[in-house]
Amino acid sequence: MNARLVDSLVQVIESLSPEESALLLTKLKLNSIQKTPGVCGGQARIRNTRIPVWTLVSFRQQGADHTELLRNYPSLTQADLEAAWAYYSQHSQEIDQMLASSENYRTYALTE
Repeated sequence: MNARLVDSLVQVIESLSPEESALLLTKLKLNSIQKTPGVCGGQARIRNTRIPVWTLVSFRQQGADHTELLRNYPSLTQADLEAAWAYYSQHSQEIDQMLASSENYRTYALTE
């Protein structure tokens, strides 16, 4: 471990303004979201899982709260959910499109 590098990073982080600190936290949360070709169709997903952001957003829109989501997805953390909500707030059009596609598929599958 490079202790000098860590010490330097701590100094930089401590010197950030409140606005810069908020931006840093937002960016760190967004790093919890991954897009990998061939995994979940390349859709935004929670770090190192196969849980797409749109799935969590869908459950939340249907009334699921954090406790229920964490119980149903034990590999997730509170920070993962916060990252999903932050991603959705910045990429709502992308996620809404996935939700609409998913709903159209379910409707089609049920009528066939």
